[in-house]
Amino acid sequence: MKSWKRITVALVGIAILSASSAFGQNLPVAKPESVGMSSARLDNLKKTIQAEVEKGNIPGAVIMINRMGKLVYAEAIGYQNRVASLPMQKDSIFRIYSMTKPIVSVAAMILVEEGRLVLADPVSKYLPEFANMQVSMASKDASGATTYSLAPAERPITVLDLLRHTSGITYPETTKNPEIKKAYTDAGLYVEGGTDYDQRRLPPKDEVAGLAKAPLSTQPGTNWEYGMSVDLLGRVIEAASGKTLGQFMEERIFHPLRMVDSGFKVSPPKQSRIAEPLPVDPFTKTPNKLLDVTVAPNNDSGGAGGVSTAGDYVNFVSMMLNGGELNGQRILSPMTVNLMTSDQLGHRNTIPLSPGQQLMGVDGYTFGLGFMVRQGKGLASVQGSPGEYMWAGAAGTFFWIDPKEHLAVVIMSQVPGPIRPHYRRLFKAMVSAAVVDK
Repeated sequence: MKSWKRITVALVGIAILSASSAFGQNLPVAKPESVGMSSARLDNLKKTIQAEVEKGNIPGAVIMINRMGKLVYAEAIGYQNRVASLPMQKDSIFRIYSMTKPIVSVAAMILVEEGRLVLADPVSKYLPEFANMQVSMASKDASGATTYSLAPAERPITVLDLLRHTSGITYPETTKNPEIKKAYTDAGLYVEGGTDYDQRRLPPKDEVAGLAKAPLSTQPGTNWEYGMSVDLLGRVIEAASGKTLGQFMEERIFHPLRMVDSGFKVSPPKQSRIAEPLPVDPFTKTPNKLLDVTVAPNNDSGGAGGVSTAGDYVNFVSMMLNGGELNGQRILSPMTVNLMTSDQLGHRNTIPLSPGQQLMGVDGYTFGLGFMVRQGKGLASVQGSPGEYMWAGAAGTFFWIDPKEHLAVVIMSQVPGPIRPHYRRLFKAMVSAAVVDK
């Protein structure tokens, strides 16, 4: 009888692992209580999201939580496609927008570790078009009106600037400088009335030329401003590696980490798994327009063009939480992970918004290399530990990694409206409340 019991337990364990691998994640499965989390409190999170679905505020979500190296929570809630009444699945595919940036940042640091990139190098070493940049300077004339003039960049943009968003390269969708917006529009990098943050329009060569012709918003290295820095970083990676960004990421990150559904396009056999937003934003009453990820992009957009699943992305964040390695696959060294998740801004300006204000509408955060980083226990109006790091995507995806708590959380949804910071704060608070034993 004992042998049969051992066989039964083994078969149950195999079934659990097979089920987890079916939706992409690559971690052993455990109950929340075995790693100091509360199932009842996590159930409150599920109920809260389900209530938002029933109110018609969000279509649905997938949530996965790694604590102490174990997958302790994996839930699909609501609808993958509300209009078609398709339920959300754990392997639903999401447009991750700016959650592409941390993966591209890791790709760049792989090249740094191999000596093929140097953080202090000028971008012009790899892309000569950026040798002599101009900065658009605002001033007031006698009548009080704002005017703009060009001044030479006081120093080159560096690879480090691209990783920490201190390059002076902004977004046409958010800049208040009409001269910069016009330059992006003239180059074809922005289309008024088109899909926002679709930087996939131009071939790489034309994208580089357009960005190099546009003036910078601030002097390089002086100010944190969120923008197309990581799109340009993708072109630097291509120049340094001799491969397309997608090829390099597939070979060095996606394949080793078994991120089987991640990339810059969804192939026809997988398109039935694409998660969709509600047709109309319930808060702004405007139509939701997201990237068409069923068509091949003209460039692999490192800033916003990626697709992934919760299972794939939990593999990525688990690798980071584990010091750059997962299941015997070493992606980065622990020292590189530490560099990326440390304050890289110091006392630089953060105009118009600080990283924390940009992401969650809170204070208390700085920026590292590809990640927002918490500075202390206080200041921020959300729970978290000093040194935790995170980022999110414009369509509603969100993740955070808390090394002190041995915690990594991925939340995937397609909620692109201005309500996003509210949900990020809400979900973070509820997951944190479920940590009951350190």
